[in-house]
Amino acid sequence: MSNGITAARLQDEFPLDTGLAYLNHAAVAPWPKSASDAVVRFAVENSRIGATHYPRWLSVEDQLRHNLAQMINAPAATDIALCKNTSEALSMVAAGIDWREGDEVVITSQEFPSNRIVWEALKDRGVTLRVADIDRADATPEGAIEDALNERTRLVSVSSVQYGTGLRIDAEHLGALCRSQGILFCLDAIQSAGAEPLDVQACCVDFAMADGHKWMLGPEGLAFFYVSPEWRQRLKLYEFGWHMVADRGNYDRKDWEPAPDARRFECGSPNLLGAHALEASTHLLLEVGLEQVRERIDQRMAHLASGLDQISGVVPVTPESPARRLGIYTVSVAGMDNRKLCQELANENVICANRGGGIRFSPHFYTPYAALEQALDTLERLVRHG
Repeated sequence: MSNGITAARLQDEFPLDTGLAYLNHAAVAPWPKSASDAVVRFAVENSRIGATHYPRWLSVEDQLRHNLAQMINAPAATDIALCKNTSEALSMVAAGIDWREGDEVVITSQEFPSNRIVWEALKDRGVTLRVADIDRADATPEGAIEDALNERTRLVSVSSVQYGTGLRIDAEHLGALCRSQGILFCLDAIQSAGAEPLDVQACCVDFAMADGHKWMLGPEGLAFFYVSPEWRQRLKLYEFGWHMVADRGNYDRKDWEPAPDARRFECGSPNLLGAHALEASTHLLLEVGLEQVRERIDQRMAHLASGLDQISGVVPVTPESPARRLGIYTVSVAGMDNRKLCQELANENVICANRGGGIRFSPHFYTPYAALEQALDTLERLVRHG
């Protein structure tokens, strides 16, 4: 591989059990060895000397912010807040906007519950949720979203890649559309961050968020939250504590004001254990290069799609165009209980998920082709034997 990552190094980074075909990165990904090693070092140091070197721990967190800013092309690392998960970040957007009676939010018909419930909860503030049917045959997904917009639309919130079908949205087109109409654009990037480069500036994104435990190969419980510089001061805060103030560390001071940067969205003590893991995994992704990560995912997806196409009764749910997908390939099997079939695959060490009305496979850039062949062979045998 380029950028100094050899095949041997890559194999060492992902020492999955022999015979395990792990194709479930769209759910919870395995950590690379560098991430687990970082956590071990952190734990050993903590058990031996406690927080003696706390400033060094904070420097790891700062480096994580730089990694994440580079991954999404944020203007600066200070534009990155670290929070618990995507749902918390979405909630900060929903709670922080100065909604007016009659405002509308537009989402799509395929959104994960996190990007639906948070907007439904605004009903008592006079906000209406409109759902764009992106399953329509007579329009592109972006066209269906555009059809749902009107003079009352305040915000559009979509997933960059849909968790069930794997449909990839043209975020740059949609962001430009929203900007041209004075509509806020919120991007749930959990199914693309770490799998391809993301440019929040080119996509005119006002808010973006993603957990680290999927394509970024990190732990659960730590996510990034990007707020555009134009909206950072305008988004009303609803979480408060010692960590989000401008003069953090001055515990004797009685007056306070929010930090001027994205740390204003971090109310309390940081998740430094998670930061050590996610810093290591994002460092690895940047070392490989996100363009190459995307290219290698595309190659594995093409291999998987070709193989699945040869299995009788298998019907793709994911769009066939490579431009409309990323790392998710979902299929349904005619005449079979797909949930049961997914469990049978797991029983034979093929780890996938029952999503989008079928079986969702989600390989990452490092996934061995042997694992793809194992999944294809196992699925074909299970389908053949009914």
